[in-house]
Amino acid sequence: MSHKHAGSLHAADAEMAINNARDVYTRRQEGVSLWVVESKYITASNPEESESLFDPAEDKIYRHPTFYDLPDELEYI
Repeated sequence: MSHKHAGSLHAADAEMAINNARDVYTRRQEGVSLWVVESKYITASNPEESESLFDPAEDKIYRHPTFYDLPDELEYI
């Protein structure tokens, strides 16, 4: 299962961040693992550069296997 961004929160330290994240983002038993990262360690791409960053992948059709025939009994693919 992949991790996905659920939101942001404030905490004084890493332990408090895990506890706050648990309380806020796993109320309905939907989580099995948490990652917390200080925002100063996050680097994001610039949306204005998305064309040069992501367009080269369009010519690599093998990255999107939409042309394969898969058996019906396969799930989650």
